[in-house]
Amino acid sequence: MTSHPIIECQHLAKYYADGDLETHVLSDINLTVKKGDRLAIVGSSGSGKSTLLHLLGGLDNPTTGHIKVQGQDINQLSVNALSRLRNQSLGFVYQFHHLLPEFSAVENVAMPLLIGGTTPKQARLEAEELLTKVGLGHRLIHKPSELSGGERQRAALARALITKPACLLADEPTGNLDHRTAQSIFDLILELNESLGTALIIVTHDSELAAQMDRTLTLIDGQLSS
Repeated sequence: MTSHPIIECQHLAKYYADGDLETHVLSDINLTVKKGDRLAIVGSSGSGKSTLLHLLGGLDNPTTGHIKVQGQDINQLSVNALSRLRNQSLGFVYQFHHLLPEFSAVENVAMPLLIGGTTPKQARLEAEELLTKVGLGHRLIHKPSELSGGERQRAALARALITKPACLLADEPTGNLDHRTAQSIFDLILELNESLGTALIIVTHDSELAAQMDRTLTLIDGQLSS
């Protein structure tokens, strides 16, 4: 039996109307992402890369076209069903870590599991294990303000992967870091992609990082080209 692609979109378009003026951000995007795929999406600033990632992750709605995640058309799902699908199947990492400041690293990482119904004890055990795997076993109870930039991004990565999602969506995940720290975070992303079998879609302006992926697509004038 053939498995569904993890993410599939057909004839995806996004535009904004302001009176008689229409601004087209994305036009006729077609894309298929399968288990273990490593895809970089590159393009100039303002080309629509982040918009595309938000659409693929169900964080925004397309103007036209369809997006399926794990075989489900996400535009047809209720708010609760879409939230469940995102929690179970997708992980998100951004340029800024978005960790909750009042919680420790282990509490931040455990949160997606708690939301998904895992017991607090089990969620904490799994969070501790993954934080140790990303090199933060000694920083479990530290809050984001007590962590370095690289450590915060490692914690954010652990939080994104704690549910063992089918696909990780990363928007400039190393854009806020120095070159050496950026490469170490990127190496970690690739290592976890391999060990967990998680597909990877990274939006980046860094051609060096993009070159380390299996496939690179460029977004130009709202359209993807290889």
